[in-house]
Amino acid sequence: MSTFITEINDQTLRQLPKVAGAYVLVIELTADLTLQNKRFNGITLAKGTYLYCGSANGPGGIAARVKRHCKADKKPHWHVDELTSNGAGRVVSVLVVPGGDECELRAGLQDQSTPVPVPGFGSSDCTKCASHLISTGVGNYLMLLRSLAGAA
Repeated sequence: MSTFITEINDQTLRQLPKVAGAYVLVIELTADLTLQNKRFNGITLAKGTYLYCGSANGPGGIAARVKRHCKADKKPHWHVDELTSNGAGRVVSVLVVPGGDECELRAGLQDQSTPVPVPGFGSSDCTKCASHLISTGVGNYLMLLRSLAGAA
């Protein structure tokens, strides 16, 4: 069953499912961020809200992956870590979809008018998605995430 967690805190993180699946992080950047990752070095993301679609199929499932993304102090491993590390930004809410697919979630969130802020971001192993990072400059993303939670 899909769940949209509107507020991230210790209590809500403990409620995350420990199963494989997909998730959408709602990430708030409090200031412009210039990426340092060698693939995206020099690209600047404007202050604002972004959606990142990911999957968690390893040990601990969705719970372990989302908890890691919510930690500010971590060794960078995935592209999204640059947005959620060292005070750059923070995860403010999350949609979790046990058994879900990150590409299907991205397709449900992004239409032709939705900007792709960084082509290839989070989707280097994906052949069908332009990016797994979406700018929320268009539309009501909270309503859309709630709708996906009910439909997924």
